[in-house]
Amino acid sequence: MKELALHILDLSENALRAGATELGITLERDEAADTLTVLISDNGRGMSPEVLARVSDPFYTTKTTRRTGLGIPLAANAAQRAGGSFSITSQEGMGTCITAVFQHSHIDRQPLGDVAGTVAALLLASPDIELRFVCRSGAREYSFNTSQLREQLDGVPLNHVAVLSVLRDNIKKNVRELCGP
Repeated sequence: MKELALHILDLSENALRAGATELGITLERDEAADTLTVLISDNGRGMSPEVLARVSDPFYTTKTTRRTGLGIPLAANAAQRAGGSFSITSQEGMGTCITAVFQHSHIDRQPLGDVAGTVAALLLASPDIELRFVCRSGAREYSFNTSQLREQLDGVPLNHVAVLSVLRDNIKKNVRELCGP
């Protein structure tokens, strides 16, 4: 994967396959520490300690359609290559939380990419998901959650092309301003 947005999409799709009805995506830039943190949390099935211990192995997967699970190992490698860290916590029946920290200025940090497109794709595929998106840099923050959007839209579905277009433009502008490329 060539950009962080694709890792975010892959990890979020894992959450949806695990039955998540709530998904949180947070991007946080800490200029003083020169870090970019990506946090993805969900309320899906979670993982047993045995599965959690093996989830970073590229030759282990819980999927039945193929024998490799590369998403988590690739995301972990991307964070570590960029002078950062990667961690997963999970509890069966409670969900999973993934934290990837990148040195923001590191030459090997992948560009953030099309985060707005990632969020739009998630809402297009799963319009009923309760999604909370946050992008933060210092005291400045941009956030939205789908519960509030649904109230404001008064029956217009989140996956309506006009809604997704406005949302995508809004996310793109704010992410670029707060977290950079």
